[in-house]
Amino acid sequence: MTLFSLDESQIFEAIRAITPHRSPDERAPRESSNEDAEVAERFARAAWSGIAEPGDLVAGVVVRALGAGPALMALVERHSRSRVLDSLATAGVDEVKPSVLATALERWMPRLTAGSALSSLRLAARCGARLVVPGDEEWPGSFGDLGEHEPLALWVRGDLNALNRMSHTVSLVGARAATGYGEHVAMELSAGLIDRKMGIVSGAAYGIDGMAHRAALASSGFTAAFLAGGVDRFYPSGHDALLTRITKVGAVISELPCGSPPTKWRFLQRNRLIAAASKATVVVEAGSRSGSLNTAAHASSIGRPVGAVPGPVTSLSSAGCHRLLREYGAECVTNADEVMALFTPVSDNEPRLDTPITQAAAGPASERRQQHRSSDEVRLADALSSRAPRLTADIAKRSGLSISRTSSLLGSLSLAGSVVEGERGWKKIEP
Repeated sequence: MTLFSLDESQIFEAIRAITPHRSPDERAPRESSNEDAEVAERFARAAWSGIAEPGDLVAGVVVRALGAGPALMALVERHSRSRVLDSLATAGVDEVKPSVLATALERWMPRLTAGSALSSLRLAARCGARLVVPGDEEWPGSFGDLGEHEPLALWVRGDLNALNRMSHTVSLVGARAATGYGEHVAMELSAGLIDRKMGIVSGAAYGIDGMAHRAALASSGFTAAFLAGGVDRFYPSGHDALLTRITKVGAVISELPCGSPPTKWRFLQRNRLIAAASKATVVVEAGSRSGSLNTAAHASSIGRPVGAVPGPVTSLSSAGCHRLLREYGAECVTNADEVMALFTPVSDNEPRLDTPITQAAAGPASERRQQHRSSDEVRLADALSSRAPRLTADIAKRSGLSISRTSSLLGSLSLAGSVVEGERGWKKIEP
């Protein structure tokens, strides 16, 4: 028998090997029709995590409205745009415009390759990862605040019970090129929060993130790291030992399937998970264009309190923190007690954040408009190579953009001198 045009027995075995609370014994018999439905749903979510880029709004709407299985089947059976719209309308969803759905279908179809989801599942089983989906007891309820941007699934290495501790964590983020001052403050805050029975969430990057994780481990506390690529290949590679230690007492988590490489776009989308997972986000040290400001923006947009650590007024490494304090109403924090006060209930006439930081990472209005226009270009640049030429269809698949959108952007970037087309495909021109 087949399921989603694949051998059903292979799907069943692969899912059982990475499902929480199940033995990976592939010879175990199937238990019930209810288990069949559960396997189909889990496999569909695993597949969708590789078909749609993180934070894909249309994918979130379609999967939530139709269910992951029926939504995947619609792709496998090549349902027409009108048929999908009819299915959405029957489910009570009518806000998806036909043109938006058409573009989304063009984005998804190049990634609908036979066996790719099975390969990801087998890679996950090989490295000891587990697949967690909404409805599992381990699923962090705080991700529901992301609405249609909630991840479709989570791939986890480490202690699955750690996910239930997310409601007692603080996100500590900051610059990769951290100063000694920034790393010292990150260490003090992390250790202090662990002493107060809180856990630490961050992104495992060099600099502030790494110090926050290390201090939590040194204090015998809980810490979780969210990655922008698959959990089978730790990134950055220099933190392989650190991430391995995290899996012993906490968890390493990603919404991307095993085998997925980290890209700039995925780092930005990963930040929303760091923000949503915890009770508050603290930016320890950040330049004026640091990606940690993007995390602060996500946190504020879903109602999480945001703190920022002040630094020397002469330090460019603290310019982003000062901007958060000056322009966006972030709370000034200098020690663990002040961080704890961020999420202590206050009276209605004492708001913690007067100005949402919905676009803190993007700068002034002109910069925000430019960032919005260039987001697809960022994804396209991630998919290009300066050495190996790639065909348009391959670039579209790697970037998660439709072929028509990819062709249009390649043309624009070619005129701008950013890419060049040769006999074997497109290459990126390094500045």
